[in-house]
Amino acid sequence: MITNFFIPELNNHDVQKRWFQQDGATCHTARATIELLKDTFGDRLISRFVPVNWPPRSCDLTPLVYFLWGYVKSLFYADKPQTLDHLENNIRHVIADIRPQMLEKVIENWSSILDYIRASRGSPMPEIIFKM
Repeated sequence: MITNFFIPELNNHDVQKRWFQQDGATCHTARATIELLKDTFGDRLISRFVPVNWPPRSCDLTPLVYFLWGYVKSLFYADKPQTLDHLENNIRHVIADIRPQMLEKVIENWSSILDYIRASRGSPMPEIIFKM
């Protein structure tokens, strides 16, 4: 997927100043995978086994992780799709139905979280409640 889809798709975008962040899941951090990502992003890579390591307890650092995947997944599985086509259609519809106002609220909340992280110097955030 990285070689056949992701890297070619990146050629359509200016990635020279972009960072790539992935979680530290073992299946995402195989040597070959990390080398491909390093070739593309250089030292702008956040993962395991790279200079900028995936921070502990950081599943909530990006809106994609703390909001989008869970929200979308809860909706596109709601009618229990039985075929791949049905699932793909559900995913397309759910993504298309996300309103800009919802995303604005997510980014606003995320900005507040980042402010808190800066102020706490990266310490755990047990009192943070994520809300839409």
